[in-house]
Amino acid sequence: MTVLRESPWYQEILREGEIRGEQRGEERGERRGIISSIEMTLELKFDSNGLQLMPQIEQISDLESLKAILRNVIAANTLEEVQRLV
Repeated sequence: MTVLRESPWYQEILREGEIRGEQRGEERGERRGIISSIEMTLELKFDSNGLQLMPQIEQISDLESLKAILRNVIAANTLEEVQRLV
């Protein structure tokens, strides 16, 4: 086992795993930040009525989709506009 741990191949696999883990963590953090921004914007613009959309929005994992939703929430004039876009 010691020989395996000292192997350059093994070390490379460990480094790649660490990098992927960091990337996943960053994406989760960014996703949580966008969802938090959506939630805050919905509440500020549409009171607690806007928060009814959060369970549906929280199911979305794609960052670009979440960013588009945030832009649409900011631009929307009515909650109905937001509902059509989610």
